[in-house]
Amino acid sequence: MKHKKVLIVEDNALNRKLFEHIMGQEYDVQFAKNGLEAIESLRNNHFDLILLDIQMPIMDGISTLSIIKSEQLTTSPIIATSAFANQADKDYFTSTGFSDFIAKPIKPRSFLEVISNYLNRDDTNSRDRVAKELDQYEILDLKVIDQLLKYNSIENIQLVYNEFFEETNSLLEEIEILIKNEDFPLIGDKLHIIKGNSGTLGAKKIFNCSKQFENDIKNSIFDHALEDYHLLKEQFESFKLHVNNHNILTHGGK
Repeated sequence: MKHKKVLIVEDNALNRKLFEHIMGQEYDVQFAKNGLEAIESLRNNHFDLILLDIQMPIMDGISTLSIIKSEQLTTSPIIATSAFANQADKDYFTSTGFSDFIAKPIKPRSFLEVISNYLNRDDTNSRDRVAKELDQYEILDLKVIDQLLKYNSIENIQLVYNEFFEETNSLLEEIEILIKNEDFPLIGDKLHIIKGNSGTLGAKKIFNCSKQFENDIKNSIFDHALEDYHLLKEQFESFKLHVNNHNILTHGGK
């Protein structure tokens, strides 16, 4: 069974056939013909690796990468591909956010070595990478508190956050039981609730953590459900401590 999914964004039909011939026996390969198709695929599916051509009609690779990053559509490696490029081009592509660069025409042996390096990394490292990427987000977006204070009393806001704490705690307990029973598909609805509530209340790390976890469940990626659960629970406990220790719900966003 092919466990790793690769999205190849390539407008040239001959190159698509070549990629499929080289990779199709070992990996689940799917294609997008341009940047717009790639973005739509990433909004609806999980891929373990993305190969993104730089020169394409409709939307080029640099613009596509920018949207992928801004919308946080994936945490998987994104490798640039381009014809007749040199070391300076590689440095530029990696500086814009690509994980790596592969020149075309590709050399099958070295090409497979590069993608294997990314796809067969230790899964623990992948989970650590997700946890590290959460560091870029605020624990609590204080602008949300300020906005809520325009229409609500601090007492009402306290009630809302306390209800969020109670409901999330209950949902996490249910998720833990579902993981133990290996009822993985049932986890998605509970994560969707946590994601929606945390987004509304400005709990940015919880939101992004639950979003990634939900995306994995939606795409039947269950191997790391327990690690994802522990990471989400850790973010939830950190959020509660942050709110309580800083008396944010007593003094608002001040």
